[in-house]
Amino acid sequence: MFPSKKYRIALISVDGDPAVEIGQEEAGGQNVYVRQVGYALAEQGWQVDMFTRRSSPEQAAIAQHSPNCRTIRLKAGPCEFIGRDQLFGHLPEFMAEFQKFQQLHGYSYPLIHTNYWLSSWVGMQLKKQQPMIQVHTYHSLGAIKYSTIADIPPIATQRLAIEKACLETVDQVVATSPQEQQHLRTLVSRKGRIEMIPCGTDIDNFGNIERLQAREKLGIAPDAKMVFYVGRFDRRKGIETLVRAVGESSLRGKANLQLVIGGGSRPGKSDGIERDRIANIVGELELTDCTNFAGRLDHEILPFYYAAADVCVVPSHYEPFGLVAIEAMASKTPVVASAVGGLQFTVIPEVTGLLAPPQDKLAFAAAIDRILTNPDWRDQLGAAGRQRVEIAFSWYSVASRLTQLYTHLLAQPTAVTQKKAMMAA
Repeated sequence: MFPSKKYRIALISVDGDPAVEIGQEEAGGQNVYVRQVGYALAEQGWQVDMFTRRSSPEQAAIAQHSPNCRTIRLKAGPCEFIGRDQLFGHLPEFMAEFQKFQQLHGYSYPLIHTNYWLSSWVGMQLKKQQPMIQVHTYHSLGAIKYSTIADIPPIATQRLAIEKACLETVDQVVATSPQEQQHLRTLVSRKGRIEMIPCGTDIDNFGNIERLQAREKLGIAPDAKMVFYVGRFDRRKGIETLVRAVGESSLRGKANLQLVIGGGSRPGKSDGIERDRIANIVGELELTDCTNFAGRLDHEILPFYYAAADVCVVPSHYEPFGLVAIEAMASKTPVVASAVGGLQFTVIPEVTGLLAPPQDKLAFAAAIDRILTNPDWRDQLGAAGRQRVEIAFSWYSVASRLTQLYTHLLAQPTAVTQKKAMMAA
């Protein structure tokens, strides 16, 4: 059901710019989610404004993506990259700039969809000052993150309190997997309204390239056994586990084993430091000759890497959903992933790929080898993965479910619906 009126809605992602190039520091699944949801909602009739903070003087204040969809960058602290754990103090300025933007253009948003805990705070504060409906997607839970790292940041206590308040007070929380929904209930609060709507992928952008065609373009040998990772350089992404698993592969020295690690890094920053650490491990294991750090992969070249791979590995310590897994599945490439979070929902063991315990290099090595040594089974897993994505994980289907949710919430007899004069596009 599409909206009969083109409501103007706001997607708020303070720390995740939907228009930024994926693979930059702290730019990953959340950025993709907000961007693709925005695009798809716009196609279904909504006027979509996606708000984020401006992190570079070179960035345009407004990036117009389509007639109904744009990214709006607001001032919140210095116009430079600031890590998520250091952003909280700049949120009041972001909120003030958001309100100034509304006043300048003469409209108010009846519904906002906030993303990540920083944006949830902005949304909850805005709701105290103007009538609006707030929908929220977490993308990551502090309770899980802090259980997997040794150095707990000072912001942790505040984050956990805000995540609890968000679940208990916003109009609707959207969980992206049954596992995330369960974690919200067991680790955050028994109160609050949760609906499960998965993430999606662009099924038209992936799955149209044959493996040999992709390898020819990328200069990868037809006989290579290609293992592929793409994502941020972050310890919690488990790249070390993947590298050590390749080092344990039974095919090492017996086949043309190739490890391709895609993702950007900033020298001297946290992701650059992690990339250097991974490169050192590659050297220590004498895998330099068979490992390629492919760098940042844009949306045009990424489908070729997925198509070229025999297996895509997602070795994260935790993922609420795991967009990379369904991008690979859409590309007819089987997935080996950690048996954590939403990856247990997206990847069906023995059907679309395999799951392994997180940080278990031997289990990952065995799973990767099973696929690399059986090309026929690899192709069966890939075909099943593509079918699963087409049925359950297109952005169109995600946007359709969000449209139903938004429309239902906007139809409720609240103060918001009594102020339709403020909703004009």
